[in-house]
Amino acid sequence: MDILHRVILLLLLPISFAIAQNASTEGVQEFHVGVILDLGSMVGKIARTSISLAMEDFYDVHQNYSTKIVLHIRDSMSDDVQAASEAINLLENYNVDAIIGPQKSSQAIFISKLGNITHVPVISFTATNPSLSSRILPYFVRATTNDSAQVNCIASIVKTYGWREVVPIYEDTDYGRGIIPYLVDALHEVDARIPYRSVIPLSATSEEITLELYKLMTMETKVFVVHMSVTLASIFFIKAKEVGMMNKGHAWIMTDGVTNLIDSLDPSVLESLSGALGVEFYVPKSRELDDFTMRWNRRFQIENPTDPPLRLSIFGLWGYDTIWAVAQAAAEVGHANNTFQKPGVERNSTSLETLETSSDGPKLLQAILKNKFRGLSGNFNLSNRQLQILRFRIINVVGNGWREIGFWTAENGISRQLNKSTRPTTTHLGSVHDLNPVIWPGESIEVPRGYQIPVSGKKLQVGVCTSGYPEFVKVEKDHFTGETKAIGLSVDVFEEAVKRLPYALPYEYVQFNTKNDGSTEDYNDFVYQVYLKIYDIVIGDITIRYNRTLYADFTLPYTESGIAMVVPVRDSRNKNTWIFLKPLAPGMWFGSIVFFIYTGVVVLLLEFLGNNENVRGPIPRQLGIMIFFSIFEEKELVQRFLSRIVLIIWLVFLMVLTSSYTANLTSMLTVQQLQPTVTDVQELLKGGENVGYHRGSYVKGLLEELGFDRSKIKPYDSPDDFHNALSRGSNNGGIAALVHEVPYIKLFLANHCKGYTMVGPIYKAAGFGYALSKGSPLLGDISKAILNVTGGDTMIQIQKTWIGDQNNCQNVGPVTGSGRLTFANFRGLFILTGVASTSSLLIALVIFFYKKKKSTENTLDHLNRPEDSGTGDESSEYQEGNQGGRTEENAQLPGRVENGLEEQTSLELVSDTE
Repeated sequence: MDILHRVILLLLLPISFAIAQNASTEGVQEFHVGVILDLGSMVGKIARTSISLAMEDFYDVHQNYSTKIVLHIRDSMSDDVQAASEAINLLENYNVDAIIGPQKSSQAIFISKLGNITHVPVISFTATNPSLSSRILPYFVRATTNDSAQVNCIASIVKTYGWREVVPIYEDTDYGRGIIPYLVDALHEVDARIPYRSVIPLSATSEEITLELYKLMTMETKVFVVHMSVTLASIFFIKAKEVGMMNKGHAWIMTDGVTNLIDSLDPSVLESLSGALGVEFYVPKSRELDDFTMRWNRRFQIENPTDPPLRLSIFGLWGYDTIWAVAQAAAEVGHANNTFQKPGVERNSTSLETLETSSDGPKLLQAILKNKFRGLSGNFNLSNRQLQILRFRIINVVGNGWREIGFWTAENGISRQLNKSTRPTTTHLGSVHDLNPVIWPGESIEVPRGYQIPVSGKKLQVGVCTSGYPEFVKVEKDHFTGETKAIGLSVDVFEEAVKRLPYALPYEYVQFNTKNDGSTEDYNDFVYQVYLKIYDIVIGDITIRYNRTLYADFTLPYTESGIAMVVPVRDSRNKNTWIFLKPLAPGMWFGSIVFFIYTGVVVLLLEFLGNNENVRGPIPRQLGIMIFFSIFEEKELVQRFLSRIVLIIWLVFLMVLTSSYTANLTSMLTVQQLQPTVTDVQELLKGGENVGYHRGSYVKGLLEELGFDRSKIKPYDSPDDFHNALSRGSNNGGIAALVHEVPYIKLFLANHCKGYTMVGPIYKAAGFGYALSKGSPLLGDISKAILNVTGGDTMIQIQKTWIGDQNNCQNVGPVTGSGRLTFANFRGLFILTGVASTSSLLIALVIFFYKKKKSTENTLDHLNRPEDSGTGDESSEYQEGNQGGRTEENAQLPGRVENGLEEQTSLELVSDTE
């Protein structure tokens, strides 16, 4: 009985719907709208149900509106020509005021051009190709977002899990190709590259898809981004599971074209997706959405009784909100004065040229763009001619369902929960801890490395060649097995680094034939082999140089960097007559002598101002006393307190200086027995000395740049040649210095420790590293492993094995030159001494002039009192005021008064200063 009711309702529904659409009651203006969908597709079926419910809900809420849209639904049958034909029919026969759809981007391009001609807005909630631009299609409105909005989310996922290479897999349509340029740019920003692009035609058979999957299996990259329609993606993932590409070690990311319909996929398809990540537009939860979902489920079952059940998707919500936006705009614009103007064309014109132009089209377009409201999908705002979507949800397919692992927003990047964080972030900021745990393909909880040597593929090809210094690399061929073997310091470091990788890396050595002299030209060709894809990596004593980085990437250096000199040393102990002057630099000697004299002068002046009889006398005597003050502190000679302060500080200075001088002189006489014959490149240039280098090395060009004459630059082939040339010296046809890279110099000094030392580095260089092809995903992992090796005891043991224990050679290490004491070393003591002496002298001068002024004022005061009053009392007081023992007779004689005044002033000054 229940089935009978459904059948009857199904038969009556189209009739009632047609009556409702075609009925035109008095006073109601019909607003014709065309709808073009692929009614046989999943998205088309979901959208049709949503549109019918939107019509009912809108006019139930707005029953008083005088306009009512009439829908004309057409089926494009997944064909671009059919969609265009239906659009022309709607424009010619029904004069539709707007077209909702079409469903595909390829269909939307042509139909939007028809909109340009007829001024009819075209609103699509499913066409996401970024090439659909409002600049060239002004009447096209995208009631969704374009595919480029999600690429930053995908790039953030790639960066979060540390993947360096990604292979996009997309369908060969406008929809599939449209996202690729934006995806490439986004991945480039997170230092990820695309080594290969897999393009799947819509017409591809199962066998063709399988062949493409086998091709992907042979590649080293194991991270894939899938951008397809849900129909093609379903077939693709089933085949991927069959060939074993949904196993452990692989990583899959789906764009929203598949993820938005994840709930409507067949269980067999969903099971094949287990372990994949998906990106979808986030829809905020609401009571209205829950109520609508229940109504939608019931309506869909009624309208599609023979179809499998589908779930409401974001496309259904956008279709619902689009109807509301168009209906509201129609009510605002009205339809009373709308006319369609026929263009003036000839009789034999095509149907496109006879299409009429809507007079209300521009007004309707502006009304749609200005209409903003909160719909079931969230904020519905088409002011920029498309929805602005800035929030995406990241899901993980597990079994027959999925789980939420995090969110991505333009403001905060990746986060586990969607919140309004105010922390300063960047678009691609995030870490694994910001997401919930993921169950990866093969039910693994270990994050895929993203790079793997194929099981069926060849081993990593490691290029090696014998160096001019066999201690670094020596290659041998096993005559029985034909296997290439390599030994040396560079080989040991590489093998240790491979052991410390977090995954197995099978490799084999392949010999590169050179002249075996380590020349720059040979090594340039050697490194170039990785660019030619002959080797995956080349190892050895390869200097990291700028010209080589143009066609190869280098790991972190595993040796010390720089270019230095090897020079002979000479025994300088007790052979210098004036060695007692060397502990102090010339500036220090000059400063000490100046302060020696200055201190003596200050103390002499202080005692002179204090009327010390010991400092008075002829100039030779005063000079002797000054020198005496500078060296000794004699209490009988020094009487003033200020003088003693100056002398105490000066003696402290002398004690520090004397002890430092003694220690430095002792060191020169006992410890520093050897001195380099040359300490600077400029000495070699000024003296016109010969210098040597290893034949074929780029050091020759460096020496020419420094200004050496070509005739003074001598090439040599081996360490023994270096030793012989340095032993002879520049004047005897040899060389005064050997210029070489630091690792080679340390190897030379390990075998010829006696008589030579290293000076420098004199020039910067990057050191030795391994070369890989540009963008190799192994670069980061091997560099980290090298850093792990060189930072521990392992590197010390490797160096001892191949170079020797350099601690036994005292000459190894850079020579920095003289150890003299300079003025800067004692700047603080000089400042303290100078401040103490100068301030004491200033204080003494102030006291002297103050007392002199005071004494003069008192004397004049006593002389002026008898002249003013003329009384005997004043005369008596005057005599009492003169305490110098002057007589009345002297007071009465003007000439003697002046002399007496001078004598009294002198006596009082002596008394006061004492």
